[in-house]
Amino acid sequence: MDGNGRRLGPKTCETTSKDHLALLRWAAGHGDERVWAVEDCRNMTRRLERDLLAAGERMVRVPPELMAPARDAARTYGKSDPIDARAVARAALREDGLPTAHLDGPDRDLRLLVDHREDLVAERTRAINRLRWHLHELDPGWDPPARSLDRITNLDHILHRLGRLPGVVAQLAAAITRRCSNLTEEINSIEAQIRVLAEQQAPALIALPGCGALTAAKILGEAAGITRFRSAAAYARHNGTAPLPVWSSNRTRHRLSRTGNRQLNAALHRIAMTQARCHPPAQELIARRKAGGDGGLEALRVLKRRLSDVVYQALQTEAALIG
Repeated sequence: MDGNGRRLGPKTCETTSKDHLALLRWAAGHGDERVWAVEDCRNMTRRLERDLLAAGERMVRVPPELMAPARDAARTYGKSDPIDARAVARAALREDGLPTAHLDGPDRDLRLLVDHREDLVAERTRAINRLRWHLHELDPGWDPPARSLDRITNLDHILHRLGRLPGVVAQLAAAITRRCSNLTEEINSIEAQIRVLAEQQAPALIALPGCGALTAAKILGEAAGITRFRSAAAYARHNGTAPLPVWSSNRTRHRLSRTGNRQLNAALHRIAMTQARCHPPAQELIARRKAGGDGGLEALRVLKRRLSDVVYQALQTEAALIG
């Protein structure tokens, strides 16, 4: 499309690097100055972004929610790839400050490891739930303490006891117990790898009170490059800590946002809850806000907003050192 939103020409291609080079040659026929706009679904567009960025092209990512107005205003109806492509292009022309695509850095390795660990933990939780049902059937009084079945020693003790019991239920319970042990070993191995990478890439972030290696890795992976945010306020908007006004009758107040990246928001929430419990400056802030008339959730919102700025500065510092 040109700068006025008029279509210059469509092209559909396959998703191999050879086809992406052919796409570049086709685009060169419409002028030397161009910007590529892609829908922000990086698992699907990663190869396209890698090939075009390696060729020196400029790309921006369009969040899917920005496509809806362009699609509604179009004269065509339905949903298809050409309709979506036109909506992406018009949204990119209409919106300023869209995030610029860039090649993945080492933070992607952390995100992959963190996501894989979370999948394994969820799988282990499902196995533990099944194991508890079998143990209850074998002996209603056999109820291991909560959060005790993620340790190898406890699982070994259960496996030893199951070895003395006959029947299919005991056989299935023993198989699930061995599965839990294998998952725990794999989780512990990945967690150790995450800690090493997090300490290498974000020591300033780990130095924050209440921020452990796993939380730091989650923040690094979900941020996907702090330099793509133009300011601390933009980062706060992205992670859902920017305040939302909910005032009426001349009473001004704000509440916690339910928008933004919820994984990042949960990581900041963990830091805030830890600091509210054992970090004196955070405790003083919450007490001061409550004394000024804020409720507990409003005081927590203020603390999370301050933490967002602190995390943003720490990540900017790390990015400057790496750069």
